[in-house]
Amino acid sequence: MSSTPAFTDTQRYARTIEASKRVRWDIDRDVIRGREFHLADRFLPEGLSLADELPWLDAREKLFMSQVQGRTYAHMFGLVERFIGAKMLEVSRDHWLGDQTALEAIVRFTDEELKHQALFRRIEALVAARMPAGYRFDVAPDDVAGFVLGKSTWAVLALTCHIELFSQAHYRASIEGAEGLSPLFKDVFLYHWKEESQHAIIDELEWVREDAKLASDAERDRAVDDLIALIAGVDGILQAQARCDAAYFLHACGMDDDDERAADVHAVVLKAYRWQYIVSGAGEPRFQKVLASLVSASQMQRIQAALAPLAHAVPRVAMAMAA
Repeated sequence: MSSTPAFTDTQRYARTIEASKRVRWDIDRDVIRGREFHLADRFLPEGLSLADELPWLDAREKLFMSQVQGRTYAHMFGLVERFIGAKMLEVSRDHWLGDQTALEAIVRFTDEELKHQALFRRIEALVAARMPAGYRFDVAPDDVAGFVLGKSTWAVLALTCHIELFSQAHYRASIEGAEGLSPLFKDVFLYHWKEESQHAIIDELEWVREDAKLASDAERDRAVDDLIALIAGVDGILQAQARCDAAYFLHACGMDDDDERAADVHAVVLKAYRWQYIVSGAGEPRFQKVLASLVSASQMQRIQAALAPLAHAVPRVAMAMAA
């Protein structure tokens, strides 16, 4: 009995081009469409914001927490797409005089990442016009990109694959079916998801291709060290932003002087961010499968040990279902 032949890499790149052409969208015509945000709508569902883990919040406060975190969620994607686009332009060099299908796929990828950055800048302007003053996102995209791009290409591609897989998982599992979510916010991540689906395929192809260049276990060890450093760097950003967002939320809700509740809010916001940007992606089966195929058992143990301090950042609902 004959089996279906595996797609070659060139064919896989070609399929991303076909999909890119089919789902191509415009920021104004397809996504924003003249709409604005309304503060009667949630931005993030509770499966991502974890607002339900603060049972003493009233409905208005839970709504506001979803909006604060949703604002940061859009900012974070704009942030990471700065270094993702730059890295993809860099790796495209390997295809300049080679596989032109791969080159076209990566050029499309980078063009879409630039569009996504523009989209998230527009979203921030629309949200800022509605929400109370005092919100801060002090993370400089170019500074973060400089730090990330200073690490090995293997590690940057691993982080990129992780990010683009969790962005898809968040949309499918939490955002797509959520009720009471801002229609505009939901559309932003619907259209973002449509293009990220192709990007994750290219991430995987380029990561595996980069892995084949590593000449020794020592080189792969150094690449794993870089990935662990990137995880720590992301967590540092999340800790700083969680402090900013918790303080903004508490001040807007008149809870500045309630130390016990302030500590609870900060803890939940940090847990939510670690879940959103690190833990949910690290646990994605597709990411786990690719990572396991590229590293040794001891290298995998080192990565898991680096993630272990963050393992608590899983929604209580998910933990209860797994128990």
